[in-house]
Amino acid sequence: MAVEQFVSKTLELLQEERDAEIEETRTWQENTSLKDLQNKGVCLLKLQIGSQSTGLYGRTVVVLEPRKHLGFSSLPSNNFGPGDIVGLYDTGGCTVTSQIGTGIVTRVSQASISVAFDDSKDGLSFDNDAVYNLLKLANDVTYKRMKRALNALNAYRNGPSANLINVLFGETQPSSQSQPTYCLHTFLQNKDQFFREAVSFALSQRELAVIHGPPGTGKTTTVVEIILQAVKQGQKVLCCAPSNVAVDNLVERLARCKAKILRLGHPARLLESIQKHSLDAILAQSDNANIIADIRKDIDKAFNEKGERINFRREIGELRKELKTREAAAISQILKNADVVLSTNTGACNDGPLKFLPEEHFDWVVIDECAQSLESSCWIALLRARKCILAGDYKQLPPTIKSQTAASKGLSLSLMERLIQMYGESVVRMLTVQYRMNSAIMVWASKQMYQERLTAHSSVERHLLKDLPGVACVEETSTPLLLIDTAGCGLSEMEVTDEQSKGNQGEVDIVELHIKALTEAGVKAKDIAVIAPYNLQVDLLRQKLSLRHPLLEIKSVDGFQGREKEAVVLSLVRSNRKGEVGFLAEDRRINVAVTRARRHIAVVCDTQTVQNHAFLKSLIDHMTEFGEVRTAFEYIQDIVPQNYTRDHKDSKANMSTSTSTSSKQKVKDQPSCKVKQGQKKSTSVSSSRGNAAGSEKHTKSCTSSLTDEEQNKNRSTEIREQVENFLKNVHQTELQFPSSFNSHDRLLVHQIAEELGLVHESKGEGKDRCITVSRPLETAAAATEEPTQAEEKDEETSQQRETPRQPPLDLKSLHLERMKREQQKREENAQQKKQQNNLPPAQTQTSKKAKGKNRTKAGACDIAAAASPDDDFDTLIGAVMKADSVCGFVKCKASVLTLGQLCIFCNRQYCLSHHIPEVHGCGDKAKSHARMRISKEGVLYAGSGKKDNSMDPNKKAHLQRKLDSKLKDMASQRKSKNKEKDS
Repeated sequence: MAVEQFVSKTLELLQEERDAEIEETRTWQENTSLKDLQNKGVCLLKLQIGSQSTGLYGRTVVVLEPRKHLGFSSLPSNNFGPGDIVGLYDTGGCTVTSQIGTGIVTRVSQASISVAFDDSKDGLSFDNDAVYNLLKLANDVTYKRMKRALNALNAYRNGPSANLINVLFGETQPSSQSQPTYCLHTFLQNKDQFFREAVSFALSQRELAVIHGPPGTGKTTTVVEIILQAVKQGQKVLCCAPSNVAVDNLVERLARCKAKILRLGHPARLLESIQKHSLDAILAQSDNANIIADIRKDIDKAFNEKGERINFRREIGELRKELKTREAAAISQILKNADVVLSTNTGACNDGPLKFLPEEHFDWVVIDECAQSLESSCWIALLRARKCILAGDYKQLPPTIKSQTAASKGLSLSLMERLIQMYGESVVRMLTVQYRMNSAIMVWASKQMYQERLTAHSSVERHLLKDLPGVACVEETSTPLLLIDTAGCGLSEMEVTDEQSKGNQGEVDIVELHIKALTEAGVKAKDIAVIAPYNLQVDLLRQKLSLRHPLLEIKSVDGFQGREKEAVVLSLVRSNRKGEVGFLAEDRRINVAVTRARRHIAVVCDTQTVQNHAFLKSLIDHMTEFGEVRTAFEYIQDIVPQNYTRDHKDSKANMSTSTSTSSKQKVKDQPSCKVKQGQKKSTSVSSSRGNAAGSEKHTKSCTSSLTDEEQNKNRSTEIREQVENFLKNVHQTELQFPSSFNSHDRLLVHQIAEELGLVHESKGEGKDRCITVSRPLETAAAATEEPTQAEEKDEETSQQRETPRQPPLDLKSLHLERMKREQQKREENAQQKKQQNNLPPAQTQTSKKAKGKNRTKAGACDIAAAASPDDDFDTLIGAVMKADSVCGFVKCKASVLTLGQLCIFCNRQYCLSHHIPEVHGCGDKAKSHARMRISKEGVLYAGSGKKDNSMDPNKKAHLQRKLDSKLKDMASQRKSKNKEKDS
């Protein structure tokens, strides 16, 4: 691509992006009230000047704060941050005519905001008693700097970067040194052979080297090692990144190695730990610091003399001129002494501190997170060196662009990705050993994004949350992959007027419960990240979780780029009938979200909706196959699937038609902790998520049971025809159904035979169990049959006595227990699959068919779980009714038919000796219920008084003033109307 063509096209796209940004700001100003703008966080109203002083380069720094007489001590919630371009307006509004000036935010606190104004022409005058409004503006500084760099690139002919420019545009091929002049002795401990190979490759290249670092592979460590090796060779390095956070990360790492570093940028934009490496801090320690400080004091003194300001105008101008001369000399000396200068991409411009250095000062330019930078911003620094090192991962977040048209035309294509497309692997070295994720988390990203080239280091390959100090071994801490499916549970996304943002309150509740489970197990809140793709969902999550867990980080995907956490909870939000995924269709964004996790990733989503997108479907399939899958029923007890009903007359139909397939396959060689889990959790089926750990494989919606219902109707019709044919044949006295019938088929036979007045009886045990239907016999024959049935029931009841007593049947219990039974079968099937791998294909198919025939439905409680899979329904009901007539406490056989207490937490009957929750195992739930009641009602116990709900006096007075003002306005309006009528 010719330089002229690239510059021309990029300038057009940048202008289109700039226009989109200006249009967004104009829409805010024209169509939105100031109050709404303040609610959106882009405007601050009714501010006064707290103080003003002179900053670096003679800029005036003004501190704005809320008006004290209004009673506000802190600023409203806002989106202002260091580096933002803001406009200062008078109280007339936020229009062009009322604008006083523009400045750059340098610092934001809860009580004030500091803005730096460039008033070198003495055009600004501030009144400490006046009231001002502050509005965030479109940032034209970055745009101007990129435009200036592109024009400089187009005009560049002879200079240190000439050969590099030819390589980056394909006019000449990259070259390397024939004989490296260095001996690679790494400064940092590590690493693997790919790390050493990448460092050697970067040092040997003459013009260009690209380091591709997937998540957790130590890209930043590699970049630091390359910089240290370059400094060792006597090279001067300019190191840049698109964000202040990325630059600060490099500064911290280089500072540990005691390199001579200098961080450009305002100290307000830097982390406190590295401010000592900033230009301001080093300048304050220089020989000229005292002289510069005295000049600034004289300028500040002249400013404070309001009445004499005009007389001091000429003196202030001379002082500023001397200040800039002194600062220029000091800054130039500091820059030359540094081996590594670090700044953002736009901070490396010629109108900043680097203007004091000659053009050929730097030998190398290193750009970290290059894939997240606009190519035009990279050229600001690239015109200063003969060689460049580009590091990043173009499979993660792309540059942020407001104009979708500009992005589609190529503005979103980063320099790193363009060079890889141009030169291929010849200029790239990929780091393939990752030191962050459990292998189960890594495998999916490796397969979908990195051609299956990633491998997990042995130190992280199998690490889990339970391996952290102080963390208990429970199911949540023992699995690296957890999928919580909300399909069919009625947890649809919120309908909001703002189409750009989505929320899902149901997923918020589930995330809260999972965070609670992790923290109760000992995982620290600071080690957990909650990620959501939509800002509305982030706000909902913060409202729910921030007060309870102040150290818990809840952000969008963009806020976690380059970060990692021990556990990540990802809420995908989208759940709708149309299957629209919207924003989630950005594959790289999902890749970033998942790969932030080290030991545990939990995804909360509606699989029916998100699996309409192929990339998301691959994630769901991976978590289903290698992780643990749960349904939302296990977390939110009050929701019922859309096609379920609790009506008694429909219960049998639901039990017979509700079918699902569950999947729970633990990662190999990871120990189960069910014993400890069982000791902690209640034995209640309806509330124990640990005992119902399986779920539907893709967690099909309960609406899919309609197809199963049709199959069951067909099956019922077939059995009814056989029974009716038996009745027509007068010579046949008995009809025996085969033992291949499952318990559901036998239930249908029982129902049909009872309806037709026939004798029906189950015989045999286990797989040999079958059912026979015969015509009505004499009373004696019937009498001989009853003891047999009684004996069967007695035998089965005696087998059930060792199991815990259960509550009456309900649909939710059926659902949970079915998942438990299916989970056990899946574990057995997993072992059988290993054995079948060595069998011929014909035998494998035969075993699968046999397995399908033996598949049965789960019961409603632990008694059903302990029963044989082929027990008939009548026997099962008898066992449950027998168990419900005695105390639910283990080993207690006292009858509760006459006198008993129902526990509201586990829904079981207990005798008077065991009815207290703390006695029979519901103590934790009772405490939680009591805490919730106290926090809600403010009453510690009955008779302890009422909660004081009186309003704060200051707030009451404020509201009263507002009411009085409103009444006066309304009264004046009525008077004006009456005058008009009279006239």
